[in-house]
Amino acid sequence: MAKFEKANSINEWMDQRLAVNTLKKVMQTEYWIPKDINFLWAMGMVLAATFGILLVSGIFLLMYYKPDVNLAFDSVNYTIMTEVGYGWLWRHIHGVAASLVFLIIYIHMFTGIYYGSYKKGRELIWLSGMLLFVTFSAEAFSGYMLPWGQMSYWAGMVITNLFSGGSLEAYGLVEWIRGDYVPGDAFLTRFFMLHVLLLPLAIIGLIVLHFGTLRIPHVNNQEGAEIDFEEAAELYKAGKVKESKVIPFSPVFLSKDIFVMGVYFILFFYLTFYHFQFAMDPVNFDPADGLKTPAHIYPEWYFLWSYEILRPFSKDLGLIAFGIAQVIFLALPFLDRSPNVAPASRRGLFHIWFWIMLIDMLVLTFMGKLPPQGIWNTIGLVAALTFFALWIALPIITKSEKKL
Repeated sequence: MAKFEKANSINEWMDQRLAVNTLKKVMQTEYWIPKDINFLWAMGMVLAATFGILLVSGIFLLMYYKPDVNLAFDSVNYTIMTEVGYGWLWRHIHGVAASLVFLIIYIHMFTGIYYGSYKKGRELIWLSGMLLFVTFSAEAFSGYMLPWGQMSYWAGMVITNLFSGGSLEAYGLVEWIRGDYVPGDAFLTRFFMLHVLLLPLAIIGLIVLHFGTLRIPHVNNQEGAEIDFEEAAELYKAGKVKESKVIPFSPVFLSKDIFVMGVYFILFFYLTFYHFQFAMDPVNFDPADGLKTPAHIYPEWYFLWSYEILRPFSKDLGLIAFGIAQVIFLALPFLDRSPNVAPASRRGLFHIWFWIMLIDMLVLTFMGKLPPQGIWNTIGLVAALTFFALWIALPIITKSEKKL
């Protein structure tokens, strides 16, 4: 009893100074979630948890990593992997999490597209989410440089060359980014700083923004139905749970999130212990050598679709296509002209558009790993043209969509 009174007094003391009870209501018990949503809505929490794992594992790796071109490779592949107790485990955790975080992002992203969660007042949710995707991409690229293996070096060389602007030949800008004519010590330390400080801070800020934009217009639901959240919340508080269309975020919906995360972490640690190789490129186990170009340079799997859009075209056209591909998803709320907030299965032509887009991006991903020659180059070109044709067709097919 004394412990309860002490805890209550601490809570009261905190509430007077930080309004913790009000914050708890706003963020948890008074934050209402539609009842008819499935496990795919838990991907946001899974993503946040995976980012947390990346932060923690990154801190442990940071203790032994050396951001120096003469020491970086050995600090990762020898010191961390063989000399530090459980260093191999932290590296595997970090590598697997860095790969799986993009799988979760893509699932989360296409779930939003399928259910129209970017429409009718939810545009800022989508825009903040896509900014998170771009920032995560920059974070992943900067991290890929740090082991300073062959693919780190040459991927850095290829990607920074894109800033030359094709025929503009702005190589002065490229050299400014690298800090040298080729990737070297300045390049490595700059990307190290981005990876461990600036980009994580940006991601944390954007997660807060994303949650804020999600909190105000409320979460979408499977049917895209309009819900009077105040009325539904009153029904729930009155004990009419079956009649109410909403549930509180905490503890009801949060328990569902935790269950999905439990299943996810079984998969996560299975991959960490038994199949971590998928997150480690074998070419990157060779030290960086500026005089020995790999036979086939390619990025990690989560960048392959946009990389394949770049390859089939000429230098200038490819660069333009690549640039458009990086930002086009930001324009989705404005290109979809349909008045309907409904799942794709109820939206006629948009349903077909969605599945063609998903299949096309998978094809682009597979082609991006293969050498650009023969039939693979032809398939890549067709897939890239299909990607842009789909975006051109989107406003046309959605504008003619009848109101449900």
